[in-house]
Amino acid sequence: MYPLLVLGFASGLPLALTSGTLQAWATVDGVSLQSIGFLTLVGTAYTLKFLWAPLVDRYAPNFLGRRRSWMFFSQVLLACFIAGMGFLAPSSHLGWLAAFAVIVAFLSATQDIAFDAYSTDVLRDNERAAGAALKVLGYRLAMIVSGGLALILAGTWLGWQYTYVLMGIFMLVCAVATVLAPEPEVVAKAPRTLGLAVVEPLKEFFTRRGAILILVLIVLYKLGDAFAGALSTTFLIRGAGFSTEEVGTINKIFGLAATIVGALAGGSIMSKMGLYKALMLFGLLQAVSNFGYWVLAVTPPHLYSMAVVVAVENVCGGLGTAAFVALLMALCNQQFSATQFALLSALSAVGRTYLAGPLTPPIVLALGWPVFFIMTVFIALPGLLLLWFKRAEVRALDNLDS
Repeated sequence: MYPLLVLGFASGLPLALTSGTLQAWATVDGVSLQSIGFLTLVGTAYTLKFLWAPLVDRYAPNFLGRRRSWMFFSQVLLACFIAGMGFLAPSSHLGWLAAFAVIVAFLSATQDIAFDAYSTDVLRDNERAAGAALKVLGYRLAMIVSGGLALILAGTWLGWQYTYVLMGIFMLVCAVATVLAPEPEVVAKAPRTLGLAVVEPLKEFFTRRGAILILVLIVLYKLGDAFAGALSTTFLIRGAGFSTEEVGTINKIFGLAATIVGALAGGSIMSKMGLYKALMLFGLLQAVSNFGYWVLAVTPPHLYSMAVVVAVENVCGGLGTAAFVALLMALCNQQFSATQFALLSALSAVGRTYLAGPLTPPIVLALGWPVFFIMTVFIALPGLLLLWFKRAEVRALDNLDS
């Protein structure tokens, strides 16, 4: 189970490098707010990965088994393209940089397809809560390394070029961990044909009671979080008035500690109170934590206030994500885990990519940062109401595991 920590780190490393860290680089390089907002569209691959997930379910190189082979080759290519991004400045090569970021997002999404299927296959039912916590912990640590630490390195020590090269080297180390990770105890047979790999996972899922509303729940559950985080790095630098080094330092120190607390506490609490109650409690905490950004928007910049807000947001985000990942794993049939998890996780990225990313810049320009962050709290409420409405189906997932 512990290799999931390193593999979760590999899964989380590319996202910030094509979102928050890329935003910071573009911001300090003088790129317009509207262009920065459209850069969020490079994450489209995360929402469309279900389209090629059946290929991952059906085919696999014979090198490391059904799941780890895809993970390994994706990680090696990711290392090359992440390092390549460092040689393209946003102010002069924004188009090429965006193209490289799209390729990184595609490879990262492919890695996620295989890794999510691998973790679903390798974990026993009684290990799901702890396994989800380890995945989230590794993922969030990677977000801090490629986010906060990258900002410090780029602003103080290495510059942007060598910071991205270093992140590529980290990805190569993760590829070694993939080689050393164990195979699942029970390896489900791949679908016999590509057609079955496409049709059967969808047929199996949509014949379940309330399947459509479950999919809507997945889109809505973290929507408030997605809006609050869409331009959070740009807000802290340009809106709240902090330097890139200050943002990086606070994210590294307080964000790291808070993420560890949130992810580990999430797994522990979830195993005791059950999936539904954990999702509801953690979802409420996620929504309330967005008020912290409102406080930063209406008060003078102060490192202590930013530290508190970042700490609270990371704790609540770690809690909510741990429960959310456990929900996605519980919804997957092992035989079709790559395709089904890809579909579910792709839906979870719809709000971040197609709603939060493009809509946040015009909302902020029209209403200002304070009103925007108040709105994000209310944006989170429909997902919680739908969770309450579907509580019987979510509770049944716990009963299936017991």
